[in-house]
Amino acid sequence: MKQPVMKLLLVLAALLCMTSEAVAGDVNLSIAASLKDVVNELSDSFAGKHPGVKFLKNYGGSGSLAKQIENGAPADIFISANLEWMDYLKQKKLVDSAGIGVFTYNTLVFAGSKEKKVATMQDLLKLEKIAIGSPKSVPAGEYAAEAFKKAGIDKQLAKKLVMARDVRECLMYAERGEVDGAFVYRTDALQARQAKILFTVPQNLYPRVTYPMALTIAGTKNKEAEAFFRYLESGDAKAVLGKYGFTLK
Repeated sequence: MKQPVMKLLLVLAALLCMTSEAVAGDVNLSIAASLKDVVNELSDSFAGKHPGVKFLKNYGGSGSLAKQIENGAPADIFISANLEWMDYLKQKKLVDSAGIGVFTYNTLVFAGSKEKKVATMQDLLKLEKIAIGSPKSVPAGEYAAEAFKKAGIDKQLAKKLVMARDVRECLMYAERGEVDGAFVYRTDALQARQAKILFTVPQNLYPRVTYPMALTIAGTKNKEAEAFFRYLESGDAKAVLGKYGFTLK
C-alpha cells in the first residue's frame, strides 16, 4: 500500500509545481511619488484583467528609489520624475537601456492658501516658509532649486526652505498650513483639497518635467512585469494620465 500512496503523492506534488508555475507572479514597482494615483488606478485595472498578478508598490523620491534599487531592493519597473536618476541606473547597468521610454510629462507649480498674494517667483521673497522636495533625491525639489537660481533668488530663499522627502509630503505641508506654500507638480496640486495653484513656474527656468520608465534587468525576466510595462504604453494608460492632468506630448 505504501508504494501506490507514495506514487500518488509524487504525482500530486508534480501537479502542484506545474500549477504554481502557471500562476502569475509578483510585480515590484518603484515609482515616483507624484504618479501614485495614476499607477494605483492602472495597476488595479490590469490586475482586474489578470487576477493572478500581485503588485508590490514602492512610491517615493526618484533618487531614493534609484539608490534602493542599486542596493538590491526588488524592482521590476522603475519610473523616475526626471532623466537624471534613470541615467544613473542605466550607467549602473541595472535597467534595460534599450527599452527606456517616456511615460508622461508634468509642470512645476507653486501651491498654497488662496489667501496668499503670491503670483510670481519674486513674490516668494515675502514669504517665511516654503516647502520643496530635497533636491538631492526629489526631482521636483531639484527643478525648484534650478528655478530659484535662474530667477536670481536662490540666496534670498535659502533660509526659508523646508525640505520634504518627496513631492507628496511637500504638498501635505502646504495643505496643513505648516508652510506658506510648496513647489509641487500641477497634477498633485489638482488633487489638493486645501492648497491651490498660486502660479505656474515659467518653463524657461527649469528643464521640462519628464518621466522616463524602464524595466529593470530583473524585470526583463518577469513576464508579468513585461506585460504591465506594455500596458503602461497603451491608449488606456494615456487616457488615465490625461484624466489626472498629465501631459502626453
